[in-house]
Amino acid sequence: MTSNSKLLALSIRNSLTKKFRRSKGAQQDLDIYHDEDFASFLDEWGNGTVWNEVQMFLNNRNGAVLDLACGTGRTWDFLRHNCGLEYFGYDISSTLIDRAIKRGIESNRLLVGDATNLPYANNQFDYVFSIGSLEHFTLEGISLALHESNRVCSGMNFHLLPISRFGLNEGWLENGQSYWLNNKSWWINQFRAAFGGHVSTIESTWSAPNMRGIWFITVNPDCLSKGGISAG
Repeated sequence: MTSNSKLLALSIRNSLTKKFRRSKGAQQDLDIYHDEDFASFLDEWGNGTVWNEVQMFLNNRNGAVLDLACGTGRTWDFLRHNCGLEYFGYDISSTLIDRAIKRGIESNRLLVGDATNLPYANNQFDYVFSIGSLEHFTLEGISLALHESNRVCSGMNFHLLPISRFGLNEGWLENGQSYWLNNKSWWINQFRAAFGGHVSTIESTWSAPNMRGIWFITVNPDCLSKGGISAG
């Protein structure tokens, strides 16, 4: 059996057995976010893929941007030269936020807290994004985090998520970091429930053997007059 066939067989097994696993997801083990080796991994994993894509989304744009689950603030390295942007970071891990401060991000633009209950005002940001984070939340957590992202943003939300390479709903997987691995339609439904209206998607250059990355994008109509992205 080829490696691709083995991955397909595993994905089918996951899909068929998902009802026997946690149907709503479990609370993510947060200890890993205080591990220095994991922090170093976060600094590298998006090289040549997602960091470039965030630059694409925010190239020549102006306004306040929230990096939700910002980790070590690595994305700021690729945005810092855009003088029109005001970068803010938010993460549940004080260890990762400390690294972001050491990176040179002003501490008054970084906060530690839970993405399901953001301490920001309505429409405070022009842009909100996250990279490979929401899949680790419970179903309730996904809904709350997306509603909060919508509440604090007057313009464009764009979030990178992994989906099953074989288009299956594989459910909640517990393999190191626990996460949802479902298909694109499943995630579109989560976004529509929080944002309403149209949800656009763009294929990411990031991928893994059993998954591929998709950007899910919602744009407030008022954002279009400010140069917001419209994607098919």
